[in-house]
Amino acid sequence: MKSPVQGQGVSLVMAAATIKFLYRLALTLSMLLTSAAGIVSDTTLVNNVSNITDGETVVSVGGSFTLGFFAPTGAPTKRYLGIWFTASPEAVCWVANRDRPLNDTSGVLVIGSARGLLLLDGSGQTAWSSNTTAATAVTQFLESGNLVVREQSSGSILWQSFDHPSNTLLAGMRLGKNPQTGDEWPLTSWRAPNDPSPGDYRLVLDTKGLPAIVSWQGKVKTYTTGPWIGPRFSGIPEIASYSGMFSVQVVVRPDEVAYMVTAMPGAPFSRLVVNDDGTVERLAWEPVSRVWNVWLQSPRDLCDSYAKCGAFGLCNSATASTQFCSCIDGFSPASPSQWSMRETSGGCRRHTPLECINGTTTDGFMVLGGVKLPDTDNTTVDMSATLEQCRARCLANCSCVAYAAADIRGRDGGSGCVMWTDGIVDVRYVDKGQDLYVRLSKSEFATGKRRDVARIVVPVTVSLLALTSAAMYLVWICRHRGQRRNNDVQTNAMIGSLSAPNDLGDDDFDLPFVSFGDIVSATNNFSENNMLGQGGFGKVYKGMLDDNKEVAIKRLGKGSRQGAEEFRNEVLLIAKLQHRNLVRLLGYCIHGDEKLLVYEYLPNKSLDSFIFGMFRLNCI
Repeated sequence: MKSPVQGQGVSLVMAAATIKFLYRLALTLSMLLTSAAGIVSDTTLVNNVSNITDGETVVSVGGSFTLGFFAPTGAPTKRYLGIWFTASPEAVCWVANRDRPLNDTSGVLVIGSARGLLLLDGSGQTAWSSNTTAATAVTQFLESGNLVVREQSSGSILWQSFDHPSNTLLAGMRLGKNPQTGDEWPLTSWRAPNDPSPGDYRLVLDTKGLPAIVSWQGKVKTYTTGPWIGPRFSGIPEIASYSGMFSVQVVVRPDEVAYMVTAMPGAPFSRLVVNDDGTVERLAWEPVSRVWNVWLQSPRDLCDSYAKCGAFGLCNSATASTQFCSCIDGFSPASPSQWSMRETSGGCRRHTPLECINGTTTDGFMVLGGVKLPDTDNTTVDMSATLEQCRARCLANCSCVAYAAADIRGRDGGSGCVMWTDGIVDVRYVDKGQDLYVRLSKSEFATGKRRDVARIVVPVTVSLLALTSAAMYLVWICRHRGQRRNNDVQTNAMIGSLSAPNDLGDDDFDLPFVSFGDIVSATNNFSENNMLGQGGFGKVYKGMLDDNKEVAIKRLGKGSRQGAEEFRNEVLLIAKLQHRNLVRLLGYCIHGDEKLLVYEYLPNKSLDSFIFGMFRLNCI
C-alpha cells in the first residue's frame, strides 16, 4: 500500500513548449497572489505538455528542493536526473537513473506519458521510467522533496520517489517494508562519492523480533542500532536529543513496518545518509555557516561492529587500555588463545550448564545493567506481558537464555516481553542503557562463592579506641546534619534527588568521581572471580584502576535497603572521616541507577576474625 503524500508543493500548470515564457509569467503571478493570500498550492506538471530538458530545473514552492539534471563532481561526462537541496546542490538526496547515466546533455524527462515519467537519452532510448500506467495522470514536485505521480481523477498515488530512496532518508520518508506484499524501502550507498550507482552497503529495517535498523555489506551484517524499545532504539540514546525538533517513531501495522522521522515547525533541514564507506550519518543544515553538521555517526566506535565480542560477549568502549571485549558473568572465552590475540568473535561459553528439564529448573537471573539489548532475530516478543510475567515465561522455557522489557516506558522497569533463545550477540555498554536479565545456573549464585566483605573495612592494626571514637564522631555528624535538614528545605530536597556526579550537596570536600566504564574495566565487568563479599547493601569487588592501584569497589544493589540518602551520607561522612586505622574512601560513581564507592584495598582478613580471634586468645 502506498503511503499518504506528506508535505506541500507548488502547482505548475503545463503549457505548450511554444508558450513557455507566458506560462512562467503566469506561474510567477499565481505564486505572488497565493502568497499574499497566505495559501501555498502544489506545482502540477500536467500530461503530454511540458518536458524537462537538461539545463532546466523545477524548484519547490518554498525553494527547499530542486529537480533537474546534474553531473557528480569529478565525473562531468555523466548526467543524472536527481533531486537536491537548493541551498546545498552537492547534497543530492535522490537519483532516478543510478544504473544508467546519460553520456551527454541531450536527456529529457517526459512528463504525462501513459507510462508515467520517462527519462530519454538523445537517441530516444529509455534510461529510466516510473513504470506506471494510467489514462490520465498528473505529476507533482512537493516541498518535502517528494516527486509524485497521481491518477488525475481520483488523486490516488501511482508512484512516488519517497518509495524508491537512494542513499538518503528525508523527513517524511520511510525505512521499512510491507509484510503483506514484500515491498521494501531501504537505503543503498553510492558506489563512490562521484558515482551514484548502487554501492556495497544497504540500510534496512529488520522486522524480525523487535524492529531494528541494520546495515549490510553484501550478505554480511555490519551494524545494528539495537531493537526499538518504545521511544528510541536501544543502542541510540542520542535520539532523545531530537525532542522538540523531530518526532521519531516506528510504525507497526499489518501492511507497514517502518521507521519515520517527522520534522517539527522550525526544525533545520535534516537527512540520514548511508555513505559509500558504510558509515551512517544524521546531518543537519546550518544556514548561517552553510554547512552540514554531523549530529550522529554510526558505527561510532569498535563496539558498534556487529557481534564484535561474539555470543555472550560484552563490549565496553571505555576499556581500550585493556581489551574492549569481556564475557558476561558466568561465562568465559570459548577460545582463550584466540582472545589473547584479540580475536573475540568466537564469543564465550558457560562455566556451568543450566539445570532445566521440561520447564522445571533451579536456574536464576543475573541483571546486566546499562547495555544495548542483543540482536532480536532469535526472540519471542509479547508486548502485552509484564516484566514479571516475562521472567516466569523465560524460566519455564528451557531454551530461554535471557529476557528484557520490550518497552522501557512506564514503571517497574518497563513493559512487554522479549525473550532470547540460543546465543545473545551484539551487547555493549551505552549511555542510558537497559537492564538485560541473563539466565545462569544456580551454582553461580551459591553462597560458597561469597567472600568476606569486612576485609576492606579495617586493617589488622585496628584499635577498639579508634573505632569507638569514629563511631561517636559519626553519630555527632549525623545529628548535626539531621538538624540542618530540618531547617533547610533545599538540603532535604537535594538528598531526595541524587542524579548527577556532583549532586552530593556538599562543597567542603574534594572526592574524585570515577567513571562507570573505568569501574567495569577494573572489576572485569563485576566478575564473580573479583567479588570479595556481599552485605545487606550490595556486593564488594576487588579491582585494578588504570594507575595499577588496587581498590575495593562497593556496588549498591538495586534491591538493597540503602537509598539515595544513605548513599549520600556514606560518601560525605566516610570521605571526611580519616584515621590511620580506617580504610580510606578514594572515589564514588553514579551511573543511572548504579551507585558505587571506591575504597582503598587492604589485603587482610575480615575484622571479625581479628576481634573474635583476639577474644579467644585472651580467654585461653
